[in-house]
Amino acid sequence: MKNDPFSLRPRGRQAAPLFRLAAIGAVVAAIGGAFVYVGGFVTPHRLTPQRIVNTFEANAGVHPGFRRNHAKGVCVAGYFEGNGQAGDISRAGVFKAVRTPVIGRFAIPGSDPSAPDASVPVRSMALDFKLPHGQQWRTGMNNTPVFIVNTPRAFFAQLVASRPDPATGKPDPAKLKAFFAAHPETGPFQSWVKSHPPSSSFGNAAYYGINAFRAIDASGKTHFIRWSMVPEATYEPVTAEEKSQRDFLDNELRSRLASGPLRWRLILTVARPGDPTTDATQAWPDDRPHIDAGTLVIEHESAQSDGDCRDINYDPTILPDGLKPSADPLLAARSSAYAVSYNRRTHEEAQRLASAQQSGRDHE
Repeated sequence: MKNDPFSLRPRGRQAAPLFRLAAIGAVVAAIGGAFVYVGGFVTPHRLTPQRIVNTFEANAGVHPGFRRNHAKGVCVAGYFEGNGQAGDISRAGVFKAVRTPVIGRFAIPGSDPSAPDASVPVRSMALDFKLPHGQQWRTGMNNTPVFIVNTPRAFFAQLVASRPDPATGKPDPAKLKAFFAAHPETGPFQSWVKSHPPSSSFGNAAYYGINAFRAIDASGKTHFIRWSMVPEATYEPVTAEEKSQRDFLDNELRSRLASGPLRWRLILTVARPGDPTTDATQAWPDDRPHIDAGTLVIEHESAQSDGDCRDINYDPTILPDGLKPSADPLLAARSSAYAVSYNRRTHEEAQRLASAQQSGRDHE
């Protein structure tokens, strides 16, 4: 990658600027350190965001104009009704007793926008809170309370192990077995998935932020938190009939919203000293303080091809004043990989539109 800034190494007179950048990185080590890790400066075989996204493409092919992961989804819109109860741990305006517009997206993981909904057990919710004065809070959540791995390199290893065998079109069981044997941190995720059947709907699933974040209160004190969205709708497992339908999640969501809005409670969980804040595979104990911060209300859905969520990059490090990333290395990795995916798909969409316009002029 000749134009990839991650591949640059200090040489001769070029060294001084890079060392100055390294000094700046030390000041923001909580974020920059993770970014350097993903960039590959401290690893023997550089792992770049481009390499991660390239592996998604190698596994499932390139689908122009679509996200490289969570390609299949639907746009939603509504608002968040804050109740002010989280104001003691974060000065973020979204936690005041105010209403904040939200543009969201439900999706399933994977790079194929036409994949059957039953092909994966995970559902995802992404939200963009539109705060006053141009501030935004973007978050991407899964219906699993823990993540499968805790480092970008382990995530990359998982992608490689999951690559379909050309002969079968499915991952090689031996490679997957070897991956899980080499990564015991995947145990909590595997156990949770085995004991929790997938939900029958986007609307009756709980969603978890998974990573830890820093909440900053009015006095400047930091509190480590995780958040989750708990549905008012009763959880129901997916049925055999639904599994036979390729797009049952989108269809079921549309049917639910036709009867009225869907609601979730935003719950902030506050860590205690010693709780892991850089390992997304480890859940915090159930006895930690929980704060009900307000209600998410989803009112409308629309196709992602032309919905408001289409052009949003749900980068989890885009945060308002009062929230900051933790040092979890997955956050910086997600941010940088999302940017690569966003740039590729929007460039492809621009090319498609330009081609359509040219074709229209040719037929005038």
